[in-house]
Amino acid sequence: MKKDELKIAGRKPGSGRKPGSGTFREETSVMRVPNSQKPVIADFLEAYARKQRLHELKDDLDAVDAFAQPILAAESISLPLYESKVPAGLPSPADSDIEEQLDLYQYLIANTDDTFFITIQGESMIEVGLMPGDKAIVQKRKQPALGDIVLAMIDGEFTVKTLARQSNGLPKLLPANSSGRYSPILIQSRMEFQIWGVVTGSFRKF
Repeated sequence: MKKDELKIAGRKPGSGRKPGSGTFREETSVMRVPNSQKPVIADFLEAYARKQRLHELKDDLDAVDAFAQPILAAESISLPLYESKVPAGLPSPADSDIEEQLDLYQYLIANTDDTFFITIQGESMIEVGLMPGDKAIVQKRKQPALGDIVLAMIDGEFTVKTLARQSNGLPKLLPANSSGRYSPILIQSRMEFQIWGVVTGSFRKF
C-alpha cells in the first residue's frame, strides 16, 4: 500500500470525539477489569461523572436551604385588608376603608399536608421576586407546567428555577437574572433529575 493510501485509510486528523467532551470531561483509555468487579467500577465511575457535572453546574444551581413544614395555627389569624392604596408616610386609613378580613394562613397555604417552606440562597431568581433569605412556599403535589417556578433536584442538589423545555423535549431550568451570571441548566438523560414541587409564593421578614 502506498503512503498516500495509508493516510486515507488511517484516522483523519481532528476526527472523532474531542478530548474532554465525553461523560467524564477528560481523556479516557481502555483497560481490562475482572468481570466480577465491573458493577463496582461502573458505580464508582457514575458517581465520579455526577461529581464532575455538579462541579460544572455549581455557579448556576443556586441551591436552596432550610426545608421546613408549616405548623397549623390553633386559631385562624385574620388581619384587616384595606380597599384603598396607602402611600408610605401618610396617616393610617379609617375603619370605613376596611374591605374584608384576610386570613394569612389560608392566603399563603392551600393544604398544610401538601406544603413546605424552603430558604432561597443566591440571586439567580431575583427578577421574579425571590431574594436571598426569602422563604418560598412549595406545593408538593401540584402538577408542574412549563413556565412554573419549581424546586428541582439535579444529581442530589436542589435548586429553584423556571421550568422550560429544550428542542429535544428534555427539560431545562431557566434563571431569572439578566446580569449574565447564571446560565440555563440543560437537563441531560444521564442526569438524575426530579421536580419536588411548584413554588406558589414567598415571604420575607424585614
